[in-house]
Amino acid sequence: MHSTPFNPALVGVSVVTTFLPTHSSPEEGHFTFAYTITISNAGDLPVQLLSRHWIITDANEDTQEVRGEGVVGEQPVIPPGESYRYTSGATLATPLGYMEGSYYMVVREPMDVPPQELPTFEVPIAPFTLHTPTALN
Repeated sequence: MHSTPFNPALVGVSVVTTFLPTHSSPEEGHFTFAYTITISNAGDLPVQLLSRHWIITDANEDTQEVRGEGVVGEQPVIPPGESYRYTSGATLATPLGYMEGSYYMVVREPMDVPPQELPTFEVPIAPFTLHTPTALN
């Protein structure tokens, strides 16, 4: 059994956000954003993303909390030195807001042990801004 604790800092998260005007209705207070997240594994062991926790806050300080298994219907295993990218979305009532959260992951070593029997670790996701092109002017 692999006994060295895995350093969560070896898992990197980068985010690119885009405002989706064709999916938004500003006059009705619906501002829709896409975010593309790249999760990279700089460690020497495979990791698997099991679940996510998001806190989404708009400019009125209204928050939505989202918890769920995996991301976009998957619980990806990310081999050492590789990354996983996905795109999802969020809708706010204001043209400006932010998201932050965390991923709960396991080291997939050994692979024949079910992931729920392996120790999880948390990867924090720093706050990132969701904004329309004019919201920050």
